[in-house]
Amino acid sequence: MVRILEIAQLGDPVIRERASEVTDVHDLQLQTFIDDLLATVAKEQGMGIAAPQVSVGKRIIILSPKPNARYPYAPTMEPTVMINPELIWASSNTEKDWEGCLTVPGIRGLVPRHVGIRIRYHTRDDLLVESEYNGFLARVFQHEVDHLDGTVFLDRVETTHDLVTEHEWQKIIAQRPLT
Repeated sequence: MVRILEIAQLGDPVIRERASEVTDVHDLQLQTFIDDLLATVAKEQGMGIAAPQVSVGKRIIILSPKPNARYPYAPTMEPTVMINPELIWASSNTEKDWEGCLTVPGIRGLVPRHVGIRIRYHTRDDLLVESEYNGFLARVFQHEVDHLDGTVFLDRVETTHDLVTEHEWQKIIAQRPLT
């Protein structure tokens, strides 16, 4: 039976720890955990989620963007499980855009991220995949991989003037054209 997992909040020590590599993707407990993580990101309407966000210090993320009230401009992507993900190339150009986090509710920040990236990861079936992402998907990947290294988006903002409450951010995106 699939379980919805509790989201760890900023201040929980697991959020600031480096997650450990997954050594056996075929482990039955790991596969069950992945199902729970998929159910949790769907319920929370996250663009993605990392295992440390549910208090599990393993290098697993899920990218799962789709438009919703929090991110009306997000692209739609089938939930993608990434085990031991790594960034293998990043463009030199960066762009600031708004980010929020299930682990840091109520706050948004303008975060600079690489616009284009090349990544490598294992699937839950242990296939090695290399892929390239640009724009929003590149941003989500970088955000989630940061969680695996104990970093949250607040660490990446250039100034505290780039932080707003969720309420103020809703006003900002209401004025933003959908792209």
